[in-house]
Amino acid sequence: MTGFSLSDLEATIRERARSGDPDSWTAKLYARGMDKAAQKLGEEAVETVIAAIKGDRQALVSESADLLYHWLVVLGLADVPLSEVLAELERRTGRSGVAEKASRQERG
Repeated sequence: MTGFSLSDLEATIRERARSGDPDSWTAKLYARGMDKAAQKLGEEAVETVIAAIKGDRQALVSESADLLYHWLVVLGLADVPLSEVLAELERRTGRSGVAEKASRQERG
């Protein structure tokens, strides 16, 4: 296990987004805005699903990394820190999945 975390990636993304570096994919993605970042997130999600269905372990690892990166870009553009998502996950761990889903359907 490495010492690298999603929080580390979030910090790197934040840094690169502000860099204005023309060679930085992150800076370019931020400049193109939420529509493009969300589109890329969706594409990576589909590619991750395809890799999983095919049972292609290496592709699943690679596409999952792409998915997490683009997810954090979307969160960053929306000004939603990873810590808020983790807090929500932590809140949910005290409940059964069935009860949690039912509570969301009642609200929605």
